[in-house]
Amino acid sequence: MNRVVLSTGTIALVLLFSALSARAQETGDNLFKSKCAMCHGPDGAGKTKMGETLKIPDLQSADVQKKSDADLNAVIAKGRNKMPAYEAKLSKEEIAKLVVYIRELAKKPT
Repeated sequence: MNRVVLSTGTIALVLLFSALSARAQETGDNLFKSKCAMCHGPDGAGKTKMGETLKIPDLQSADVQKKSDADLNAVIAKGRNKMPAYEAKLSKEEIAKLVVYIRELAKKPT
């Protein structure tokens, strides 16, 4: 009987921890809004004051979308031209989530 209670309690704690961890992780959408949208705009089109000044490419464009995930990852991590590097500010997992989100931008209606 004690084993059943202990096992049930352990399973409940694991499930609770997993749910809390999932909520604590930022999604690509939230990361994009907090780190990228100021320059790239909420839709990634670069139609912001900063985006137009710096001639930021539209992340939905074929030119950006044809880049490999590794290329996009490198741009986010290392920066390029006026874009700052984020490798010290974001984890590799967060950068990967941003790459996935950038891919999703091309699928959204403009």
